[in-house]
Amino acid sequence: MHHIMPVEAIERKIYFMRGQKVMLSMDLAKLYGVPTMRLNEQVKRNIRRFPADFMFQLNNEESKILKSQIAISSWGGARRANPYAFTEQGVAMLSGVLHSNRAVQVNIAIMRAFVKLRQILSTHKELAEKLKELERKTERHDVEIQNIFEAIRQLMSPPPEPPKRRIGFRSE
Repeated sequence: MHHIMPVEAIERKIYFMRGQKVMLSMDLAKLYGVPTMRLNEQVKRNIRRFPADFMFQLNNEESKILKSQIAISSWGGARRANPYAFTEQGVAMLSGVLHSNRAVQVNIAIMRAFVKLRQILSTHKELAEKLKELERKTERHDVEIQNIFEAIRQLMSPPPEPPKRRIGFRSE
């Protein structure tokens, strides 16, 4: 089986928005080899299959931020509506409304990209936790080492001279 697109190329089309990993309608349309308008039409015809946790439309602020981040030339100035963002479940649902062999193959590749991304994020999370634990241990050891150095310094410094007592009588 040949791949429609390398998983790495698909991963670059997965964005993090509203606390979720999503893909945009225009990127998905390109992958499926259909115009964005056709993809959106199929979604609207089957809107019951796409609840809010499967798909949402970007608001103006999100669109503006995304445009500046990824500098898409194809968005142009004539875009009427903000793009749709599909979660992993929404992408899976798309294969049911886009009836083509390409759609099935693309969905398999996309699902693999989401899985790989999840594995990478999990690995990064584990590494970050291990690093924090190491930092905590180092901090404790640093304090202990500092205490040892302080004790050594005190041992190395000459003892304080006892106060000299005057011998004789005090004159008043």
